[in-house]
Amino acid sequence: MTKVSTQTALLWIVATGFFMQALDTTIVNTALPSIAQSLHVKPLATQPIVVAYTLTMALLTPASGWLADRFGTRRVYFTAILVFVIGSLCCASAHTLGELIVARVLQGIGGSMLLPIGRLAVLRSVTGDDYVSALALISVAGQVGPILGPTLGGWFVEAATWHWIFLINVPIGAVGLAAVHRYLPDGASGEAPPFDFAGCGLLSLCMVACSLAIDVPMQTHRAQWSAGLFAVGVGAALAYIPYARHHRNPLFRLSLFGEPNFSVGLIGNLICRIGSSAVPFLVPLLLQLQLGYTPLHSGLMMLPAALAGTVAKRWIAPLVKRFGYEAFLLVNTIIVGGSIVAFALFSRGTPIIVEIAVLAIFGAANSMQFAAMNSVTLKDLTTEDAGSGNSLFSMVQMLAIGLGVSIGGGLVNLFSAQWGSAALGFRLSFACVGVITLISALVFRRLDGEPAHPASVTPSVARQ
Repeated sequence: MTKVSTQTALLWIVATGFFMQALDTTIVNTALPSIAQSLHVKPLATQPIVVAYTLTMALLTPASGWLADRFGTRRVYFTAILVFVIGSLCCASAHTLGELIVARVLQGIGGSMLLPIGRLAVLRSVTGDDYVSALALISVAGQVGPILGPTLGGWFVEAATWHWIFLINVPIGAVGLAAVHRYLPDGASGEAPPFDFAGCGLLSLCMVACSLAIDVPMQTHRAQWSAGLFAVGVGAALAYIPYARHHRNPLFRLSLFGEPNFSVGLIGNLICRIGSSAVPFLVPLLLQLQLGYTPLHSGLMMLPAALAGTVAKRWIAPLVKRFGYEAFLLVNTIIVGGSIVAFALFSRGTPIIVEIAVLAIFGAANSMQFAAMNSVTLKDLTTEDAGSGNSLFSMVQMLAIGLGVSIGGGLVNLFSAQWGSAALGFRLSFACVGVITLISALVFRRLDGEPAHPASVTPSVARQ
């Protein structure tokens, strides 16, 4: 087989893995009410199904590069797909919410390796000018997954059962396993640097504790537990600082935070994504539980947001080039936050064209927001810090998705119980998460100067 053919096969393997990971992040949302009914729980009690998956990916992402160096790209990528498929089968076989959450953790273990190791395999196999084109193909797969996910999830629920949103991964994974075994280069390195297990443990403890600190009071109204967990999380983060300062090869070097835009971008990303990540979870629940939409109809309603987001990606480079990152992010963040607040106006009497317009505006603005935030956060990192900075950034992205779902779902529960109206609970929750997104505009005002090359938003950076 020629080198060109081998590279083409490699790109399709990695693109398929990215597609599975991206699809599974969104396909579950429209099926949550049906899953809740099948497992005899309240719909909003299903939020750990989403959080467990994203938090697991956040925890394990930093280890992916080391695993590939230590055991070989082919072996680790093969194992990642296998674990992902086994986790999918376990999800489809779950009979209780607890079983499904555990299965999602297993699925997240495999999913956490698919994109970073696939990207690493492409980096090592595709050279020079072909690399950007290769990443563009992979990026397309990541865009198609979220577009198809909600609609496909709704269709499976109506045409068969919710179990098929997980079973669809089995045939795709089987083909992927065969292709990996044949085409993926080994990529093993006998001199892999030692992995910082202690540093990873401290940051993992920080993320888990802070996530539970938000989720526990929302579910049980135990403020003391929340305060204790938050203290543990902050303590773990503070303990990492002297540890990293004296460790020869820490997981993330403290010099990363010496670059002002990286620190500001990281914080802005976290706050902004908490609000925008609540939307894909809350909107399908609102449409089905309050507005009476079918699962398929609610999935189709998410298409305008996904399609508008795909189209809007081409606008980001010229807009940033003309106005600069600070001005663009300030205005665009207001549009994103305002459109989230606008979801609070949805009711049974709202014309469908208005709902579609709001969803499309949110999708377009949110897509450009992600691209600009990603680019401004990573653009000024040195070559030495780029790899670890991107890894930390990926962790924050996954963490924000989990926090957004926990906060959004928790607020609906809280307001619904307090005011005795689920409809009012949804309205107030959308208003709150929209305001959280708006707060990030204040963070982006602290960006340092204008970019040296503001239009250079590459596919790897622009992806969500």
